[in-house]
Amino acid sequence: MNIALLGYGKMGKTIEQIAIKRGHNVVLTIDKSDTAYDITKADVAIDFSIPTVAFNNISNCINNNVPVISGTTGWLENYDEAVALCKEKKGAFIYSSNYSLGVNIFFELNKTLAKMMSTLKQYNVSMEEIHHTQKLDAPSGTAISLANDVISKHAGYDKWALDETGEATIPIVAKRIKDVPGTHTINYDSEVDSISIEHIAHNRQGFALGAVIAAEWIASGKTGVFTMNDVLNIG
Repeated sequence: MNIALLGYGKMGKTIEQIAIKRGHNVVLTIDKSDTAYDITKADVAIDFSIPTVAFNNISNCINNNVPVISGTTGWLENYDEAVALCKEKKGAFIYSSNYSLGVNIFFELNKTLAKMMSTLKQYNVSMEEIHHTQKLDAPSGTAISLANDVISKHAGYDKWALDETGEATIPIVAKRIKDVPGTHTINYDSEVDSISIEHIAHNRQGFALGAVIAAEWIASGKTGVFTMNDVLNIG
C-alpha cells in the first residue's frame, strides 16, 4: 500500500516507522509548508497535520479519489463540510480524535459508565486531560469526544467547559506537561466516595498503529464516512 503522510511531525514520523514495518510504502511526506503535491501517487492518505490546513488536505484527497483518515484536532467547524464532500464524491473518509485501540475501548467504557451513573444525582462528573507541551489545542479532541459521549448518555449534563464549573456542565481541566503522550481521566465524585476511569498512553506507538490499521481498512475498497468503531467493529 502506498501511503501519503499529510503532516510530518513526531506523529507522522512514528506512523512512517510502523507503516514500513507492516510492509507499506510511504510515497509522500507533506509538511505544513508544502502546498503543491500529487496526492494521486498514494493509495491512502493519513492526515496528522495542523488545524489550519487539515480541511484542505482532506478535501484534496476526497476530490482526487484518495481515501483519507484524519487524526488532526481543532478543525471540526469544517467537519460537516468534509462529510458532505465525501458523500458527493463517493469518497472514503475517517475522522477520529484518537486512533489508539485502547482509547477506542475506553470511549465505549466511558459511555457505559455514564449511562449507569445518569440516575445517581449525588455524583458530579469532572474530567482532566494531560498532554505534551507541543499540543496546540485545549482541551484535547479526545477529551471533547469523551465529554460529548457523557452528555449523550447522562441526563444531568448538556455541555462541557474548560476550567469552568456550572449547572449541567462538565468541567475539563487541561494540563500541558513535557513528554506526556496523553492521559485522560473521568471522575464521578460524591460526598461518600469517588469513581474514576483513566486511560494513560505510554508513548505514541498506540496512536500510530491504530492510524495505520485504519488506513489499511479504508483502503480496501470502502466508500463512505466511517469511525474507528467501524474499523474495530465495536460499539
